[in-house]
Amino acid sequence: MSDCGSCGPEGGGPLSKGLELVEFVNQAHGGTIATSPIPNGGLDATCQSCGTEFHMVTFVAKCPSCQGVHAVSPPQCIDAANIQFAGADYKLPQDR
Repeated sequence: MSDCGSCGPEGGGPLSKGLELVEFVNQAHGGTIATSPIPNGGLDATCQSCGTEFHMVTFVAKCPSCQGVHAVSPPQCIDAANIQFAGADYKLPQDR
């Protein structure tokens, strides 16, 4: 497997968990994956912080209630069970 510039020895990959996956997806391919639409109309999600139900249409999304950051990687986007949560206090770099 080739190094895509956002994965490799210093970072996680598309099968990472939690914060590591959120940061990987947010940075993958210069950030373009994060805002790309999830195929088939997205995934129904439940916020892993406050429990609010919402619909993820991009690979990185925030809960509309508490702004908790969630992500799913393209290879795992067929199942909402693969959605990962960055943690209650995490803010995306562009939101800091």
